[in-house]
Formats: sequence, structure tokens, C-alpha cells
Amino acid sequence: MNAWWERGDLCFSNGLLMFADRIVEDLARQYGSPSFFYSARRISENIGRLHTALGGAGFGGNLHRVNYAMKANRFAPLLTFLKTTGLCMIDACSPQEVEHAISCGFRPDEISFTATSLSDRDFDRLSRLDGLIMNCDSLYAIQQWGERGAGRSIGIRINPAVGVGRAQNELLQYSGGRTTKFGIYREQFEEARGLAARYGLTIERVHFHTGCGYLTPQLPAWEKVIEECLWFIDQLETVKTVNVGGGLGVPHVDRDEPLDLGLWAGILKNHFLSRKLKIEVEPGDYLVKDAGLLVLTVNQVEKKKDTLFVGVDAGFNLAVEPAVYGLPFQPVPARRREGDEIRTTVVGNINEALDIWYSDIPLPPMRSRDCLSLINAGAYSSSMSSNHCMRGEFKEYLLL
Repeated sequence: MNAWWERGDLCFSNGLLMFADRIVEDLARQYGSPSFFYSARRISENIGRLHTALGGAGFGGNLHRVNYAMKANRFAPLLTFLKTTGLCMIDACSPQEVEHAISCGFRPDEISFTATSLSDRDFDRLSRLDGLIMNCDSLYAIQQWGERGAGRSIGIRINPAVGVGRAQNELLQYSGGRTTKFGIYREQFEEARGLAARYGLTIERVHFHTGCGYLTPQLPAWEKVIEECLWFIDQLETVKTVNVGGGLGVPHVDRDEPLDLGLWAGILKNHFLSRKLKIEVEPGDYLVKDAGLLVLTVNQVEKKKDTLFVGVDAGFNLAVEPAVYGLPFQPVPARRREGDEIRTTVVGNINEALDIWYSDIPLPPMRSRDCLSLINAGAYSSSMSSNHCMRGEFKEYLLL
């Protein structure tokens, strides 16, 4: 029987783990560990499903645009591959990201920029780029952008004071009952409109991003976000585009089901198609997370009291989501070995108590020097890595 995470390009074949038509053990042998491997084909398939869903909901042709949230994974070969597909543009959140995307082939007018707490230096760098799609996150940002170039079109990032996240995980919410730094609240809205008018800025886009990792059970909460945002949108006669942010999730555990894109796109259809607005979406997780593996080597296997620990050659500093956000990465042995599964805790090589990849998971017997992979490592892993304990070394490869 197949495991919950298996699919055509990620599965066991004759007892060996396969990924993107490669034997994972062979990848580990040739390139070493820790190494990230990304499947270009899987990324293309993920983008294709989004385009199909939006087109099927009535947003065909130029009525929708997909912007890849490059903070999820900024590996240059991956970005250049995305450019060559012609299937998506870029969502960036720092001047360095913008310039990196340009170095990988994207033009400024193919980059949607949304960020917070920008400095004078940031505004100066960004304002020199002709065509950059700017979404202002605050009253201050509207003022600073207007001072550097009156008469342009802008987007404004709004905060509807409601949010959504995977399994009601508040760590993944950008908006909600707790006041956050992101976007313009309803009580600031008239002042925002006045500032834009003062500098001759036309508000053509409304942007909101309120949470991450949501799946089908969270779609009613996501629709509530949409409904709250309509108040802002309907106040602006000049709006042509609504950027609904990212946050589309992927399964992390066996009880998760893939996000129903038909239902998701149907919500957009119900609220926006009659308004004749272009839809933009800026996923990171959905496009690249399940297209990546982190390949590791088992260092030691040892039982301490009633816990069997499997220690591997990389720690939470290379992929922080399990430690920071409580998002588990399923460990998968590269070779299916016979024997009863054992409750196992997989840990890393960092001298911190939170360096736990997965607690108390059934795994077949593991041995020192075995190859072990963590799935869903394509997003917010290498891009958020650090050199904590000076163990920040890793390699990355794009599999075409």
C-alpha cells in the first residue's frame, strides 16, 4: 500500500525512493548531504494547476496572473527556470529580492513588490526601477513613494483584521484579532486615499495576504477574509486588479488532503468575476514546497530511556519550519527495509533543544550512514537557513 505522500514522481520503486525520475540514494552518493533537490517538472505542474483552476472559474487569458513569492526559495537556477516557462511572474519583498529576480531574467514590470518597514535607502533603490509594480503597505510608504515620483499608479496593501492559516495556526497568520504590522486598516483608509490623491498616485490595485498554509477545511475562513476585503475594494473606482496574496497550502501529514483548487477558485469567481477585476495570486508554498527534498545522512541511532533517536547530519537551522511554525517534514528512508516499524524521533546536529525534525514517528529500522529524506523541503527551507553553530553548509540542485 502506498504512503499518503506518494505520487508518480515521488514514490518507492523496487524498494528504492524515487524523486523526479532519480534514485534518491544515487543522488546522495554522488552529491553528498545535506543537499536540497528541486523538481522542475513538479513546479511546472503546480503552476499549471493554478492556471487551469483560475481559467475554469472565468479568469481566463489576461484576467489573472500568478506571481511566485520568491521569499519561499530564491535559488537562482529555479528562478531562471520559472522565467523560461513564461507561466509566472515574481512577488518580491525586499530591494535585494527585486535585483536578484532581475539578474535571473525578470523585468521590473514582471515584479510585484510588497514589503513593510522600508527605509529611505530602500525607497531610493526601488524608485529607480521603471515599471516595478509597487504595493504600499502603510501611510508612510504612500508618502515616500509619492515624494519620489508623483503621478504613478500604485497598489495598497490592506489589513482586513481577519486571517487564515493551516489548522488555525496563529503563527502563520498575518492578520486577525491581534494587531499586526501588515497593511492599512479600515480606520486608516480615508487618510490613505487622501495621501495618494495629494501625490497624484492612482490606486489601481488592492493587495492582501492574511495567512499561510491553508487547505480545504480553512476555505470558509478564507472566504471571510475575502468578504471583509470587499469593503476596501468597493470604495475605489480606480481599482483594476485584486491581489489575493498567497498562503495556499500543501499536505504535511497523513490526515491532510490536497487543497481543492476548484472550490478555492470558485470563491474568487463568486466575489470578483461580476466586478470585472483582474485576479493576481502570489503563492510560494503551493508552487515549490512539495517539489523539494532535503537529503540527509543518518549519523547515529541510539535509544535513550524509552525514546529511539535517529540523528542526522543537518539541523533545524537549514529548514526552520518544524521548529518555528510547527510544520512537520515527513522523514522518508531512501530504501524500504524489511522489519517492523519503530516509534522514532528524528533529530539534527545543532546544540539546541528545539532541534527536532519529527517526534515519535513510525519508521523502519534505521542504521548509521543510511540516507533519509525530508519531503516538502522546497519552500521556506534553504531561503530561511542560517549558519547557527557554524553548521549552515548545504548544497542545492535543480533537477530538469
